[in-house]
This record gives sequence, C-alpha cells and structure tokens, in this order.
Amino acid sequence: MIAENVKKALAEIAGGNNLGEKITLVAATKTRTADEINEAIEAGITDIGENKVQEFTEKFDLVRGANRHFIGHLQTNKVKYLIGKTCLIHSLDRFELADEIQKRAEKAGWVADCLLEVNIGSELSKSGFSREEALSAYEKMRAYPNIRMRGLMAMLPLSGDAQYLRELCLSMRQIYDTIRISDANAAYLSMGMSGDWRLCVECGSNMIRLGTSLFGPRNYPAKE
Repeated sequence: MIAENVKKALAEIAGGNNLGEKITLVAATKTRTADEINEAIEAGITDIGENKVQEFTEKFDLVRGANRHFIGHLQTNKVKYLIGKTCLIHSLDRFELADEIQKRAEKAGWVADCLLEVNIGSELSKSGFSREEALSAYEKMRAYPNIRMRGLMAMLPLSGDAQYLRELCLSMRQIYDTIRISDANAAYLSMGMSGDWRLCVECGSNMIRLGTSLFGPRNYPAKE
C-alpha cells in the first residue's frame, strides 16, 4: 500500500506547480516505523520529515537514503540533537530558537538551513510569526551567520471555507515572492499536508508534507 501511495503521489506532482516549479514531497514520518519509512524510500521518496526530536534520533540510523527534515515544533533544549543531521528545519518560529541554533551551529562549524514558520491563520494553538511580521522577521533571521534562510513554512487552519483558505494560500505565496526578490536562497514555500496539499500547490506551494496520504491513518500508542 505504501509503495503504491508514494508512486501515485509522485506521479501527481511530477509536472510541478502552476508556476512551473518542481514540487518537493516530504514524507511526514511521525509515529511510522523504520520499515515503513524505508519502504516509502524504496518507492521513490527522497525527503522525510519528523515532528519530534526523539523520533528523529531514534530512527536516524535505521532509515536509509533520504534527506532528513525536521518539521515539528522545536524546543531550544533539543536543538543540539539536530545539528549536522538535518537538511532543513521547517519550524523556525521565534528568535529565541534562532539564537540557540546559531550558538550550536557556530560551535559545530555548520550552517543550518531553515524556513520561517508563518502562522497564517493567526491561530492561538499554533506557533509562528504573523503574516504582518513575516517579512521583517525573515530579514532579521538572515543576519545570523550560521543560519541560511531557505523560505517559508505554513499550515492551513481547519476550515470549511474554501475561499478563505485559498486567500490564505495566495497571501503566503505573495510573501514568498517578496522575499525571493532579495534572497536567492529562498527556494521553498513549504505548505500543504494530506488534506489540503492540492489547494496549496494550486496557489504556488513547491514543497508539501504528506503523512496519512502515503502511510495511511496513524496508530498512536495507547496511553497507560
């Protein structure tokens, strides 16, 4: 099933987005086993993303042949476990986190590729800079010598209002196009998950994060 789902998804995005940009598919591997992830990689997945640092480290040596992304909320005390091991941190959502990444990356002689997380729906339950803060925050992040900004990340809110969601997506693309004017490194607009990725791609996303669409429903461990 996993291999079939992967091949189907890759075929659907093969033509890129409506702006002619290649779409990068990041397999969201939260709660997935190493065997499941390796099956997805064998089927063509080149990029995988973990939400939790513990899972990232536990699976690191068990998974073979993929770029490692970190796509979840990142606590400052967990940054040290990602240094030198991840190709892209999607969730740079505050300056306190940037300070810690800078400190750890400088000590290791490494440059951390990061995306600025934007809270496009202004949701209290989500992290990230507001749309109004995004441009200013992005420029400030570029000043850190051991952080290389690569674009933006966002998660759409849950809403049945398709027009509202489309407007949010388009506003993110506008912000992304603005930062690209002055930053040639801004290669990614990471926006779109299993339930909304097609809309996001229509509006100009060029990186999507799919879990359920590839692996099926998640099986969370029972709480004792």
